[in-house]
Amino acid sequence: MLAVVRKPPREETALPAAADDCWGDLMAAAQRGNGGAYTRLLTEVDGWLRRYYARRLPPSMVEDAAQDTLLTLHVRRHTYEPGRPFKAWLAGIARYKWIDRLRALERDPAAPSAEGMSEDIAIDDHGPAIVCALLLRELLSQLRPSESEVIRLVKLEGLSIEEASERTGQSTSLVKVNIHRGLSRLCEIAAAEVI
Repeated sequence: MLAVVRKPPREETALPAAADDCWGDLMAAAQRGNGGAYTRLLTEVDGWLRRYYARRLPPSMVEDAAQDTLLTLHVRRHTYEPGRPFKAWLAGIARYKWIDRLRALERDPAAPSAEGMSEDIAIDDHGPAIVCALLLRELLSQLRPSESEVIRLVKLEGLSIEEASERTGQSTSLVKVNIHRGLSRLCEIAAAEVI
């Protein structure tokens, strides 16, 4: 007679985070309501963000950039998918916040300049990414405002269709239509540039 061995059911239905992604584990626990895990995560991420920005921004901007990124992490925490690499998700947020700070330096003559930065700061070459961001802004400016706004909100900022609808006052159907039309128009503009 054969005995059937049954495994106990798993408590979680989400995919497990990668074994070496302890921040992902902490974020997943925080999403389930574990306040201690969330506090630990924010503390550890804060240290990483300060080091990240210290290599890329004038010293007077590091604190604000780190706090701004932590705030964005808090607001967008529901978009993190357990099981996906947390550090890549965080690095994406940090990179966009860094680019925002660089743009602010360019626009505001009273802002701290690059002269305050040490000569031995190791800065990754993000020039192509900044050029792409500026080109994308230029492309979006060629669309109708209703199209460019929803593309920016949904495709670039990661809002849901419903959130974009609430923010713009457009119906969810109209948001979808404007995204489709805007992306089609962007393809036409890009194709015309290549020819």
